[in-house]
Amino acid sequence: MRERLITLGCALAALLLFGTLFLQRSVLGARRASLPTSVEHADNGLLGAMSWLRGEGVHTLSLRQRCGALRDWRELAPRGNLLIVSLPAVTAFLPNEALALDQWIRRGNTLLVLAALRDRPGWAAIPMVMRGDLQLLTGLTMQPPADLLARKGAAAAPAAAGTAPPKGSARSRQLADERMARLMRLNSQLDEPERSVLVPNRGPHPYFAGVVRAVAFSDYPPLANRASIPGDGFALALAHEGDMADDAFWVRPNGAGTIIVSGFGSLFTNRALGEPGNARLLANIVGTTVARDGAVVFDDEHQGLSDAYDAASFYRDPRLYRTVAVIATVWLAWVFGATRLQAPLQRAPAPREAQLVRTTGLFLARVLRPAAAARRMLEQFLQRSCAAAGRDTSDAAGAWQWLADHPRLARGDVARLRAWYVAAAANRRVPLVRLHNLLVRTERRLAE
Repeated sequence: MRERLITLGCALAALLLFGTLFLQRSVLGARRASLPTSVEHADNGLLGAMSWLRGEGVHTLSLRQRCGALRDWRELAPRGNLLIVSLPAVTAFLPNEALALDQWIRRGNTLLVLAALRDRPGWAAIPMVMRGDLQLLTGLTMQPPADLLARKGAAAAPAAAGTAPPKGSARSRQLADERMARLMRLNSQLDEPERSVLVPNRGPHPYFAGVVRAVAFSDYPPLANRASIPGDGFALALAHEGDMADDAFWVRPNGAGTIIVSGFGSLFTNRALGEPGNARLLANIVGTTVARDGAVVFDDEHQGLSDAYDAASFYRDPRLYRTVAVIATVWLAWVFGATRLQAPLQRAPAPREAQLVRTTGLFLARVLRPAAAARRMLEQFLQRSCAAAGRDTSDAAGAWQWLADHPRLARGDVARLRAWYVAAAANRRVPLVRLHNLLVRTERRLAE
């Protein structure tokens, strides 16, 4: 009974481990930061923007497929729509869907890209991962901050001049500690979100009508990345960051449509939409770009929400837990009641002589080369033959001549043995089975 209780305890522990690893809801829900999706209630979500637009009578949709679905989406008008994309994305954009998105824009639609270039919300802690997506969607190239480039240039100059501190020196350790401390500061989440301000450039524009400033929030120290325009491209800068001269809001025409790029990814999140300038900016963009029969589409596919697979719905389905309960009950009944807890002891019989010889032979066959085995067989044959006849065992040439002149042996057999001896001495392959049979037959004739 004690063994069965121990078995039951181990089985329950295994079930507890399985439930901890696979069935905890916190495994799915524990994210370090909320994602910019249209269903997210937390600070970085876009549910507030979607609900507000829907309350104002604007048709809103959640895109949970690749961008190629925009062309044939029945709920979407052919033109006069606005697609809102947040970067960096969880799922990277593919070249074929970027091509389909470009064709969709050229038909008279608008793409609004909220790229976390100048701010670092929680979901954009590593902004460099969006470099490829930003260039693929907008044609703009992401560049690291100017101070980072300056630090790299300052670090490379002493090395090029041969004045870099030697490794292991106090100065080298100090520089390494400073770099490590800088990295730790950049990767440490702020106690309070840092506010960044988007200020319109001089000159009226419909997007910034009535907008004095817009506010963005950073959960990590912002890196102030820049976006450069290709040499043959054109982008109109409409706003910049605060008192800085760096542009942070661009507009690019694309066929009959428009590409809008914001250097702040958190402009229209739940916590930022309460700012007067942010709400006015979103209202101006929607009012200018969305037609009467158009819609505002939120890209949720590339932030992890897909119609192909919804992990949250899977774990909310009660059938999952009923199935796991049935399987666990049957498994516990089998483990506790139908298994043999102690297997009968079986003593393996001692191996016989033939089995030992066969095992040793198989081992030697795996590790011994055929040429070496043949050479050793022939050497032992000559030693036995010469010892039986009272001849010198060290004279191999005389032994072969004696065997060739022996009246009981066929000259062809002796010649074949001698040829195999020469081949074995040269590490060439020798047929061991034929050699063994010929040696046995020759020794029998010598013994007659």
